[in-house]
Amino acid sequence: MPTAVPPAASRIAVVTGASGGIGAATARRLVEAGYRVVLTARRKDRIEALAEELTAAGHSATAYPLDVTDRAAVDEFATAFRTVGVLVNNAGGALGADPVATGDPQDWRTMYETNVIGTLNLTQALLPKLDASGDGTVVVVSSTAGHATYEGGAGYVAAKHGAHVLAETLRLEIVGRPVRVIEVAPGMVKTEEFALTRFGGDAEKAAKVYEGVAEPLTADDVADTITWAVTRPPHVNIDLLVVRPRAQASNSKVHREAR
Repeated sequence: MPTAVPPAASRIAVVTGASGGIGAATARRLVEAGYRVVLTARRKDRIEALAEELTAAGHSATAYPLDVTDRAAVDEFATAFRTVGVLVNNAGGALGADPVATGDPQDWRTMYETNVIGTLNLTQALLPKLDASGDGTVVVVSSTAGHATYEGGAGYVAAKHGAHVLAETLRLEIVGRPVRVIEVAPGMVKTEEFALTRFGGDAEKAAKVYEGVAEPLTADDVADTITWAVTRPPHVNIDLLVVRPRAQASNSKVHREAR
């Protein structure tokens, strides 16, 4: 007899990079769907404030400060759980937009460590817990950057391609086990921090990314997509979902309205 899958209300969803942007929005969506959410990020104050907000609204949310690139810390974090229903690997980000010839190797290393090794660390540590749930889901939030190159983006593209390949390979390797692997690849998303972080706090450069684009995606648009994929029936796996704003046909083809 197949094992009965517990309802969402009794299941835990771990969200990395939950201190803002897509991660925070996904946490809000998942608690609304009935999950008990564990918020992880390096910024303790941000995730604690979000946990308080969600708890005050009648949901179950816990903050756990965590650097996903610290394997010892990740392994310790994993011991807190017997089972986990959902892991959303969202922690990541972009640094710089220099060409290959002049790109900063440290930026490349940091992006790879966060986007790929961080995802690997959490996935390895929690995979037995996802298995034990009888219906686990691993979500990898990659990017359209992981599927097509563009000038000035090689370091970020390489890191997100690594995240894409990790998800694709994991799906092959664990087929037959009660764990789905979902990749959500957003295109242009306007959040408070993504472009600002990429350009080292230069607000003018950050603003130019979205200049003339009437409606880039929001963090909540992506969170809605992630939650939809996670809440499909257990036998349904959304292998890869690419989501872009209507104004973006590709990484390098964006409609910008004249001012």
